[in-house]
Amino acid sequence: MAQPRACQEQEDTLHEVNLSTQRLRVLPPSVLSNSTLESLDLDRNKLRSITGISKLCNLKKLILSKNEFVNFPNEIQSLVCLERLELNQNQIRIIPEGVFSHLPRLKHLRLNNNRLCALPRDLAACGGSLQYLNISNNLFRTFPQPVLQLAHLQELHVQNNALRQLPRELFQGQSLKMFKASGNPLREPPSEVCAGGIRQIRNYFNHLQHGLAQEDKRVKTMFLGASLAGKSTICRSLKQGQSKLVPKEDRTVGIEISEFQIEDFTFLFWDFAGQLEYYMTHHVFITPQALVILVINLHMYQTNDKTFKELVGFWINNLSMRVPNSVVLPVGTHVDCCQEQEAAEKTHDIMARITAMLAERKSNLAHFIDNLEGSEEPKFYVDQWERLKEMESCTLTILNLVAVNCTDHRDIRELEATILKHVKNEELFPEVVRVLPPIYRQVEAAIVDIAESEETAEHGMIDLQYLLSKLSQRKNLASLSRELLQDILRYLHRVGLVVWYEEIKHLESTVFLQPAFLITMFKLLVRHHLVQQLESISVETLIGEHATIRDRANWVWTFKSKAMLCHQAVRALVKHQLCSEGMWDVFEEIMGHRPHRGRGKLFSLLQHFELCLEVKNTEALNPQAREFVPGKPWETTRSQGKSWYLFPTYLNQTEEVSEVWGGDHPEDLHVRAYFSPEIPEGFFQRFLVKACSFYSTHWVAKVTCLLVCNGKPLLIKENNQRAYSYLELRSRKPSERTGFQFAWDFLVAVVLIIQKLAEEWPGLHMCVKSPCRTDGCPAELLWPDMDGTGATTKEDVKTCGTCGHRFGAELLLPKVPRPLEEPPAQPSAHYYMTSYGTTTFGPSSIQVTQQNISSE
Repeated sequence: MAQPRACQEQEDTLHEVNLSTQRLRVLPPSVLSNSTLESLDLDRNKLRSITGISKLCNLKKLILSKNEFVNFPNEIQSLVCLERLELNQNQIRIIPEGVFSHLPRLKHLRLNNNRLCALPRDLAACGGSLQYLNISNNLFRTFPQPVLQLAHLQELHVQNNALRQLPRELFQGQSLKMFKASGNPLREPPSEVCAGGIRQIRNYFNHLQHGLAQEDKRVKTMFLGASLAGKSTICRSLKQGQSKLVPKEDRTVGIEISEFQIEDFTFLFWDFAGQLEYYMTHHVFITPQALVILVINLHMYQTNDKTFKELVGFWINNLSMRVPNSVVLPVGTHVDCCQEQEAAEKTHDIMARITAMLAERKSNLAHFIDNLEGSEEPKFYVDQWERLKEMESCTLTILNLVAVNCTDHRDIRELEATILKHVKNEELFPEVVRVLPPIYRQVEAAIVDIAESEETAEHGMIDLQYLLSKLSQRKNLASLSRELLQDILRYLHRVGLVVWYEEIKHLESTVFLQPAFLITMFKLLVRHHLVQQLESISVETLIGEHATIRDRANWVWTFKSKAMLCHQAVRALVKHQLCSEGMWDVFEEIMGHRPHRGRGKLFSLLQHFELCLEVKNTEALNPQAREFVPGKPWETTRSQGKSWYLFPTYLNQTEEVSEVWGGDHPEDLHVRAYFSPEIPEGFFQRFLVKACSFYSTHWVAKVTCLLVCNGKPLLIKENNQRAYSYLELRSRKPSERTGFQFAWDFLVAVVLIIQKLAEEWPGLHMCVKSPCRTDGCPAELLWPDMDGTGATTKEDVKTCGTCGHRFGAELLLPKVPRPLEEPPAQPSAHYYMTSYGTTTFGPSSIQVTQQNISSE
């Protein structure tokens, strides 16, 4: 057994002991005899009781998280000096009265990830001291009243419970600084309001007048399915209450949005195009807490693996990864083209295969969990285990398939009744009812009126300040403040009625009253048959952009070969498409007012959602600079050149990347990031944008990418096969010991970018493995949890359990080989991740002479 990680020579040894991850079942006598102990960390053990801990009368900090407690340890009441207590991630169901009344100094309390449904009344005795409380991931159905007595509480976490309502009193004081409540079926205030933070919640309650509060029953409904499945026909037929066939030439391009009523429910229909090219934009709008109608063409469907994957499996897989708690209603169309028995057999086959898919996912997750629990050192994989357990608790709800004849209005009526029955089921849709102050509905009605007025352009783009002035002209909204309008816009944005990207600098003052126009902007450059659109740019448009027919031919060639367009080409292409749709008047606003420079709304959107990468040639790093140090200005050279934009979704060729890389070597440092069930559609393309925006020297292709940092290359390749989906990362083995630090720093930084991006798919499992270096050996070494420093092992040698060969640990895991004489320890490089995956190296600086690729 490993010894306590404490330095016995230091003076604070008697006050602090760390016994985490030691598989302890009882407390060691040596610890219990130390009455001067002030901090005891027992995280990640196997404790069910802490008999004898009452002897530690001076204890201020006690960590008991991730153990096996079922009963709350009563002896804690003897620790009268306790200031910090962590009992999270156990199985505690009840906390008895009489414990917290003996803990008058308690400041920090973590009880998250247990089985609690109530808190003891005497928690209020900590009201003068408790500042932090976390009760997330429990079973609370009503808000625990003792919390309201905690007058000095600054941070409160109640996520992922079953709360329907929050008390107004919680937000009346000024002490609360942070509040998190996502993952609850909240009606009052709605989760969309809570997402705006404490200030917005306070404003909500200030405007909520009892007796005048209004219930809003709104359901976002997403129509998904392959091309020509009949999504638009179903959508329009439901809206009009009768059969409404949509011709093939009128099929959806991008996403179409509409709204209609069934009884007192408002349905916001989002009709997604089925072509694969558009899925790159779909993920932006596929949100949780929505009804997903998966439309399947039964006439085209065949009872084989290939057809199921194309028409059904692709969508089920992506929903499982993106919104794993969704409710899915499969709808079979074109039954009038099938025999009755044929339709019944296909319906049964679809439902059986979906059931098998979900069962396979559940089995795979259980297998991953068992592997971690059965490993020799499970303590190294706790974070991965916890994420798998969270994923195991989330699964799609698949309703029974409804087969409809779109030409029969009776089938449309029956489908409408089925949808209504499901959305009324509170177990399926606990958040469908929201309680709103009257002002919210008044502003919404006024915005809809403004959007439909003749004064407002068809595109619906409007300046935020102008919108406020228009609303303030209305008698019932004369006192509307900018702050309240922003609160209401955030709510309407989250429910999908308007779009307002306040987090995008160039769009923070623009409100899209017609969300469908936003899709129109996307599909200007992310669409089916974009090459044909380029080729059809008119001569008049070319002249207007100071271009020639030969320029157009060059644009087409460059786009086909490199998936890149220059700024001039993009302007011409966008102008051509807007003119063809009668919207030329918004060209300057979308593209910017300066032909060669400037940043319009379109590129702000595309780059925010990582759909394209701007390649800047105006400034380059000076290869003669003495050094590049993070945090200090980097020396550049100025040169003239066009701005180009890379669209990774259109990449195809791989020869250039392979040529620059020069082929794989057996000695390469080599790791794989595995994904289950598969790499999501568009994931690798978004990774390219993230990685290439940081590492400016790069070569890219459809499934490969070569990044270069300080002259050292790193190759990333995508392999997306069923049951074998991974990104492979390779870098050249350093020729000297000192080169390993940089090589692994570079590789780990890219792994962290991949890991950060993967978090956007809550149902996606990712793990990193290093293949055994013996030729032909199938074994792989699973990476332990990464603590953010890049350090993953302290061992110098690793032995393969399959072939028995021994290797230096630095060849398999991030580590620098030990020299003959150990020099003074240097601070390790740290990695900091932003929401966009940007990585920053730590204290080291990078010496640059020239940016050549070498194997050293």
